[in-house]
Formats: sequence, structure tokens, C-alpha cells
Amino acid sequence: MGIRVFLIDDEELLTESMEIILTVKGQMDVVGIAKDGKEALEKLEQVSADIALVDLNMKGMGGIELIPKLKEKYPDMKLLVLTTFYDNHYITEAFAGGADGYLLKDSAGDTIIKAIHQLLAGQSVLAGKVLEALTRMMAGQTEKREEPHASLPKDLTPRELEICGLLTKGYSNTDLAKELYLAEGTVKNYMMNIYDKFDIHDRTALVLFLKDIIA
Repeated sequence: MGIRVFLIDDEELLTESMEIILTVKGQMDVVGIAKDGKEALEKLEQVSADIALVDLNMKGMGGIELIPKLKEKYPDMKLLVLTTFYDNHYITEAFAGGADGYLLKDSAGDTIIKAIHQLLAGQSVLAGKVLEALTRMMAGQTEKREEPHASLPKDLTPRELEICGLLTKGYSNTDLAKELYLAEGTVKNYMMNIYDKFDIHDRTALVLFLKDIIA
């Protein structure tokens, strides 16, 4: 059996085309399609999925409300947001609810297929525009604190940015490994890169710095 994908979107043309792309080109199994969150919760009682592609703006229960419900009920299922919206509110709410990745609907089919494989391999996925929006948002928070010298390194990868956010919540390396499905050795390598990019080599100092920017 291939990768089991569940599609949640109220745009019928999109789900039809996505089903074709994933099954024919991606060699995946689309195990179900739902038009809103309520229908998705009902149908997922009957099928198992490795990953769900979730739109945020749907009639009825939208993705923002649905994502935390899915994450609580199916913690092992990856959640990839696939939407047209990438403003600060949607991004922060989606990730706060438990989204694992965030792509835009104008992404190429190959990009979506690759993203699914990356998420299931424990990697993070962010559309370029989404990463830019997150960076602008954090930079804006820094400006409000009138600390022009406190900013995020421009060469942070999406995974490193994700780890930085978790560090502000008090995650240890062991916690990070469990949350991100990584080996602790891999987490240590990421931490070394983050220390180097911030030029801060003390964990407590780094966390305090990040909390001032991100929190």
C-alpha cells in the first residue's frame, strides 16, 4: 500500500485534480475526500490516513478549527495546509493548532508530492511566501520592542525556524527529537547550526534572545 492521503477542501475541481496528481504521478492512495471539517472527522472514523491536506477557508468547519481536533485525535497523522491564504493570522493559528507544513494552492504538483514525502520523513515544509511572512512578522515584533539589532538570521532554514519556536516553549533536545521525529544526534546538529547562525553559544542565552523576538 502506498502513502495514504486524505483531502479536505470544498473546491471540488481542486480535490479532483489533486486526486489525479497524487494517485497517478505520486503513486499514492487517496483514501478519502471531505468538503469541510465536520465531514472529515466523520469519514476519518472509517479510514486511516498518513497525511491530510487541509484547506483553511471552507464552508462549515474550516481548517483553523479542524487542525487541533485532528492533531488531538490522530497525533501520528501529518497535517499539510494547502490554501490560498498566507497572512500572519492564518499562519500562526495553523501552526499553533498543530499543522506540520504550509503550502499554497498555486504550488506545482511535484512540489506537493515532494512536501508529502518530506513531512512523512520528519522534515518541515513551508512555502517561500509563508517563510517570508513569518520572518516579516518576527522582524515587526522586534521593531515594536525598539531593538533594531535583535533579529533573525536571514539564512535560517524552515526546520531551524521551527526549532527556534519550540525552544521558546522550553523544549529540550529529547523533546525536540520526539516532536519532530528526529534522532537526538540530528537535533544536536541543528542546534550547532543555530548557535553558529545567531553567534550565541549558550542555550539559556539563546532561548532568552529568541523569546524576546518570537514571544
